[in-house]
Amino acid sequence: MPTTDEREATAARLLKISAGNSYDPDVDIDWRAPLDPGRMFAPAHRLSLFGTPLWEDLDERRRIELSKHEVASIASVGIWFEMLLMGLLLRHVSDQDPRTGHVQYALTEIGDECRHSIMFARMIEAFGTPAYRPAPVERALGRYLGATAGGVQTFAAALIAEEILDALQREAMADDSLQPLVRMVSRIHVVEEARHIRYARDELARQVAASRRGFGGRLSLAYSRLMIGRAAWTVTHSLIHPGAYAAVGLDPARARAAAWANPAFRETLRWSAERVTAYLQELGLVEGPARRLWKASALL
Repeated sequence: MPTTDEREATAARLLKISAGNSYDPDVDIDWRAPLDPGRMFAPAHRLSLFGTPLWEDLDERRRIELSKHEVASIASVGIWFEMLLMGLLLRHVSDQDPRTGHVQYALTEIGDECRHSIMFARMIEAFGTPAYRPAPVERALGRYLGATAGGVQTFAAALIAEEILDALQREAMADDSLQPLVRMVSRIHVVEEARHIRYARDELARQVAASRRGFGGRLSLAYSRLMIGRAAWTVTHSLIHPGAYAAVGLDPARARAAAWANPAFRETLRWSAERVTAYLQELGLVEGPARRLWKASALL
């Protein structure tokens, strides 16, 4: 478990990195550059229908269009989770000493996440696609989490969303066959998200240890495991909105069912979350009844 001194040392290091290695999407991205009609927006093998009969029936133009809408859907969910995270971080530090590096880095991360949300929104706007929203029940769950989540739930949920998106974007930014706009947005997010992940991992370990020592720790962790498992389910089931399928002329219900039955898509989900899943298992947060939610999320 990180001690208070180690937590402050981590915060000081991350604050220094943030000061020297941050981006301004308004300056660092050429938003006026046209999209290339012949380029995919994501690697084909990461798309939810890749390898299915529905995929085989799509011509190249519709495959490219599907890739655009799937990336827009993932970015829309990213905005939603970043907004939740900003609120959770504010609640986390609201009663703590603002002179500490820990609080100051949390505020720095909130600033980063605000820029990321704007960047994703401008990318979706440049695509000319809708901003896809999670289902009403998931939005309600997000509001509940935002109002009630403690430290363990806050940082575990943040890691699940951050590390899944990080894995997808690390691959995308290195693929020179993709749209340059997608690659640049991915690169900015990956660079800045790396320090957010480090902060969340260290703080989660500290929060888990504190919860185990506290009154009612066993019960508290059992509840946290369930909420974290439900967050994992929400992330994976919200990534691709049914509207992305409708946009290319597919029946949304049929295409969504095909995607969830698709071994390639389920493997992509498992691959994207393998680092965070292993870490949460190491901390004892993927145990008991919550494992059913993780399996239903296609992450185990």
